[in-house]
Amino acid sequence: MNYEECQRYLEEIQKLGIKFGLDNVKNILSSFNNPHQKYPSVLVAGTNGKGSTCAMLTQILTLHDFRVGLYTSPHLIKVEERIRIGTEPITTSDFCEKLTLLRNKIESLISSKELLSLPTYFELLTCLAFIYFESQKVDLAVLEVGMGGRFDATNLVVPAVSVITTVSKEHQKFLGSTLSQIAFEKAGIIKPGIPVVVGVKRGEAQRTIKKKAKKLAAPIHSVFDRKDCFQANKTKNRYSFIYESERGKYHFTPSLQGKHQGENAAVAIVASEQLSNSWKKLEKEKIIQGIEQAQWEGRLEIFSRRPLVILDGAHNEEGAEVLRKYIQEFISGPLILVVALMRDKKIGKIVRILFPLAQRVIITRFPYFRAASPKEIRSKALKFKDKIVLEPDAKKAVELAHSQAGTKGCILVTGSIYLVGEVKKHFKS
Repeated sequence: MNYEECQRYLEEIQKLGIKFGLDNVKNILSSFNNPHQKYPSVLVAGTNGKGSTCAMLTQILTLHDFRVGLYTSPHLIKVEERIRIGTEPITTSDFCEKLTLLRNKIESLISSKELLSLPTYFELLTCLAFIYFESQKVDLAVLEVGMGGRFDATNLVVPAVSVITTVSKEHQKFLGSTLSQIAFEKAGIIKPGIPVVVGVKRGEAQRTIKKKAKKLAAPIHSVFDRKDCFQANKTKNRYSFIYESERGKYHFTPSLQGKHQGENAAVAIVASEQLSNSWKKLEKEKIIQGIEQAQWEGRLEIFSRRPLVILDGAHNEEGAEVLRKYIQEFISGPLILVVALMRDKKIGKIVRILFPLAQRVIITRFPYFRAASPKEIRSKALKFKDKIVLEPDAKKAVELAHSQAGTKGCILVTGSIYLVGEVKKHFKS
């Protein structure tokens, strides 16, 4: 298939929606002689912080001269961004070659009834990533879990280290209504005897994870359990941090903005230490360098300076709270908010967290079937109707924000990583 044909095929697959279970992925990978078993991996689950933690781990390992496969989701502009070697996305030609190979194999398996249904979009791309990483002879793969963990397509690997970053209420339709139920699904990535690094702080979610780890005799490393192990020091325009692990103190200032990135960095530090114990020796200095050099687009990303434009894919309550704190601490000028959200998110709660910060709110949307319409979002924000403008076209919404912000204002584009991708797509071109 050429690139256009690949895109059309993926669009058709995407219409299948979400389906839980590991049988499809297991059968497909088995037909390729299980490429995911040919190299070690780190499996990273959680509600928020997965992508940033994966980016930090990848940079740490790259600085040690390892060839690292990185698999994340979703993408911002092009689907190839999900599958990388280090920071370099898979090439278009390699992507098309591997997807064509997969399509032919899937059709053959369905014809022989070895596969009873087509894989989902996420399952297909996960298989593609595993196959590509084997062909590229990676030393290790860093894998971001999609939704949940127990039945996630990535969960066929037996990792060198499992990581759970945070747990909060999201995807409750699929994962459960309580923190304990959601944590149970994410704890599904814990494997017998394999160390698990947990960034989840004390509470019912952590207790659920610890119970699962104990049952499987998996050594658990709770990142924030020790008293005063984590310190955040605010400077003029960012934070610097001190984290004290069992091995000693780490002083670092991440390139990624926000206090929460210091916490993600602490998780990456402990995961690196566990890799150093069970896989290859890693140097403390390069761990710190990796944290300070790691980049992850669309997460408190400074897109331009005059006016100040910040892009952040805060798509749930926890992300919105983190974003509000950052804005209150570091942004002083008038704020113009450009926002779009998925229909299945808790729109009313996100509105109440973010809308009071803004002088003007421009509600837009992105081209995706799960996107809420601007009118749907406004219906949850009637308290703020006097400051709201509806502009369904994302590009025009940002242009309108530019005209209102002047040189001293700040434009914040947020609500969904899909909106961030749409804005980057327009303005990079």
